[in-house]
Amino acid sequence: MVNALKIDAPHVLAAFGEDAAVIEHNGEALLLAADGIWSRLMEADPYWAGYCSVLVNIHDIAAMGGRPIAMVDIFSATENCGIRDQVVKGMHDASEQFGVPIVGGHLHPDAPYSVIDVAILGSARLDSIIYSHMAEEGDSVIAAIDLRGRVHPSCMLNWDSVTMKSAKEVRAQIGMLEQIAQDHLVTAGKDISNPGIIGTLGMLLEVSQKGANVDLSLIPHPDLAAHDISFDLWVRMYPGMGFVLTAKDRHVPELERRFRSVGMEARKIGTVDATQNLTVSYKGDNTQVFDFITNGIMHISSDDIPCRQ
Repeated sequence: MVNALKIDAPHVLAAFGEDAAVIEHNGEALLLAADGIWSRLMEADPYWAGYCSVLVNIHDIAAMGGRPIAMVDIFSATENCGIRDQVVKGMHDASEQFGVPIVGGHLHPDAPYSVIDVAILGSARLDSIIYSHMAEEGDSVIAAIDLRGRVHPSCMLNWDSVTMKSAKEVRAQIGMLEQIAQDHLVTAGKDISNPGIIGTLGMLLEVSQKGANVDLSLIPHPDLAAHDISFDLWVRMYPGMGFVLTAKDRHVPELERRFRSVGMEARKIGTVDATQNLTVSYKGDNTQVFDFITNGIMHISSDDIPCRQ
């Protein structure tokens, strides 16, 4: 699939395997990404689906160390006006909260199903981009998550740490990634998406052609008993505001401090190695989760990974 879509485009610095494509334009980097929302989430909670369609795209730009500029959407909806109105309200509220406008798109008003897809444009300095494919052997693996939230009432695999926050709070969290990128404190990063912490880290390692060993007990978590969730469920959840990063050991204390200043808990949870295997340990047990040589996640070949910057 990837090879079928690739063409020679020297101004495209990175594409497949990254959270956003990186396009050189007039001396700066334009960041272009798109994401869609699972139809079952639309059915369970159309407002949350609309909100998340905006949220996940903003995270893709932030994870690259960029600044979101604007979004467009493609919305297919059935004749159910209630679903349509709730999706639009969720999109509007997230757009307003994060300060990223929706500037156009396309509506299919009488579709046989309801689905929302959003594309986003961002920008970054060419010398301050957080790529997914730049993790290096010996780097610390860091999980940064906002633990102040709730299990979303419509989806037990979603941790909502955003809807109850002020615009100032969430914009500061998104802006922190841009500051970290400009200060060159990390080597690679991705926003934690539906595959959860381990799945997201797996995607980062695959495109970096590296492996890692992670101690699950070090992953930041809220008071699990208070929220009536198990630890294994937490590890698999989508955390409304969360990122997986790799960095040199000397930068870990500063990263912890900076994320703490915007209400997020950042902690070293493992170390990058050259094995191209992702192994997790918990209470003395070790388990190999991925072997990227024989069975990758995205199946992106080395030819599809951009030259290291």
